[in-house]
Amino acid sequence: MSRANIGYAAMLEQFHPTEVVELSVLAEQAGFSGVMAADHFQPWVPQQGQASFVWNVLTALGERTRGDIGPGVTCPSFRFHPAMVAQASATLEAMYPGRFWLGLGSGEALNEHVVGGYWPEAAGRLKRMWEAVEIIQKLFTGKDVKHAGEYFTLETSRLWTMPATPPPIYVATSGPITARRTGKLCDGIITPGATVDKISGLLAKFEEGAREAGKDSATMPKILQLHLSWAPTDEEALRNALVEWPNGGMKFQKQDIRSPYDFEQMAKLVRAEDFDGRMLISSDPDAHRKEIQKFLDLGVDRVYLHNVGRNQQEWIEVFGRDVLPALSR
Repeated sequence: MSRANIGYAAMLEQFHPTEVVELSVLAEQAGFSGVMAADHFQPWVPQQGQASFVWNVLTALGERTRGDIGPGVTCPSFRFHPAMVAQASATLEAMYPGRFWLGLGSGEALNEHVVGGYWPEAAGRLKRMWEAVEIIQKLFTGKDVKHAGEYFTLETSRLWTMPATPPPIYVATSGPITARRTGKLCDGIITPGATVDKISGLLAKFEEGAREAGKDSATMPKILQLHLSWAPTDEEALRNALVEWPNGGMKFQKQDIRSPYDFEQMAKLVRAEDFDGRMLISSDPDAHRKEIQKFLDLGVDRVYLHNVGRNQQEWIEVFGRDVLPALSR
């Protein structure tokens, strides 16, 4: 048994970028390994209050911390042409060798609608994402490449600043079909917290895809982003969840909603019981330890934790002392 790889999920939706950097440094000092930084153009609800540019923040995190860094996650197909995502990623890996990973997703209207145009259904968003992955992988060869596809065009070009080794590409998904394709085409998988049965099924599909491609899934990162609410009392932990992260209790797909103000209205319907099975709310550090450990026991390699309250420093100190040392894989 070895100590688990538990990272810090830095929420750019909630904190000013300079505060995010300081909290990430504090988390590393407390025993967290690595930082996942959210790529949002807008917060989920106005109360969260922030939405800084993830690529700037990742550069600062590279300077101030020593662990892995990555966007959790970015969409390479609406606000950004995939060539720009490839360039940003290659530059960060060139600056911080062996530390950067590229987390990709199919996008949410909350962030991507700002450029206008048609917003496709899920199947269309996934088709765009996979074509974007193909372009990024082409550019990561460091050679002159071109692309003429269904959604994107890339005239003959290359990345002139390239790291010795391209950064790994991880895809975020909660669906079995995409999990399987991720195992086949990419380097690792990211998934949000869910039931043990669902996570187990996703990992099985990911491993199935890896085997089809002749890859050893045991060497491929399996990442979980886990939202939680801890505070000194259960009442405060619940209040933090309802006020700061009501989106965690919304039992519907959120990818098509464009405005934080619409989410704010929906948040008025969220009740304490809506978080059951979706996010642990507790003042007991050991309850959180057990919740995290059950995912590690499934085969998850890395868990990035997000405490939804504003009490970040207090939470980092408590978890660094009482939770992280007791986790193993």
